[in-house]
Amino acid sequence: MSMKRKLYFLVVGAVALLFSSCGSSKKFVYLQDMEMGQGYPYDTKYEAVVHANDRLDITVSSKSPELAVPFNANGGSFQVGVNGAITESGGGKKGYRVDTNGEIDFPILGKLHVEGLKVSEVTALIRNRIIEGKYIKDPLVSLEFLNFKYSVLGAVGTTGTFSVEGDRITLLEAIAKAGDVTQRGRVNRVAVIREEDGQRVLYQHDLRSKDLFESPCFYLHPNILQSPYYYLQQNDIVYVEPRYRKQDREDKGWKVITGILSFVTATCSVIWAIK
Repeated sequence: MSMKRKLYFLVVGAVALLFSSCGSSKKFVYLQDMEMGQGYPYDTKYEAVVHANDRLDITVSSKSPELAVPFNANGGSFQVGVNGAITESGGGKKGYRVDTNGEIDFPILGKLHVEGLKVSEVTALIRNRIIEGKYIKDPLVSLEFLNFKYSVLGAVGTTGTFSVEGDRITLLEAIAKAGDVTQRGRVNRVAVIREEDGQRVLYQHDLRSKDLFESPCFYLHPNILQSPYYYLQQNDIVYVEPRYRKQDREDKGWKVITGILSFVTATCSVIWAIK
């Protein structure tokens, strides 16, 4: 056999192997329609919203630390740093639980309705009540979520419930923390199940499209990129739909067939090449 013909069979074998291994890879490319250099704006002023059953760590500080002690659930001691910053020492963070009526029982101020308010709105509410009551002239109020959690189910590397440090996480970040979508996952069928006004609402997403940025669930919270789901909210459930059994069998059959053809082609190429 001529060298030219041997080279031909070697090239055919290599192409067959390459085709069988990469034929379906495009299905798993995220945001594949994004354009290089194109800007995709998002809301940089995002704030988390308080919901019932949230547990909030609220700290009141002042230039006169002893005035702030009654407003802090832990009643710890305070220190003033060289830069004027007020820090609290001692006691664990138990936080304030938002009850089913959307209220917290805050020291001195009593019942405060905080459900549906943004972080800055809650801190402003407490600060204004303290000033109006003439308890502290210039209070500093900070708020953190102690139980910001979400769940990821379906065709991902690791299913389960995850905690968030801070008060924001995007849908893509949540999936990444769960070990990414597996080969059995349908990247065009990723759902976010959210509690809204006493009901559970489901939103579908296609991770292959840049339209994800305009989804109400990209953040697991509203008003990002014109969508309430760019950020996840507390207690959101992310579900990556697996392929149906019929599709699995078809995919498996296709993989077996392409694998056999690739093996036969490569074997024949080697045999012809060494003759």
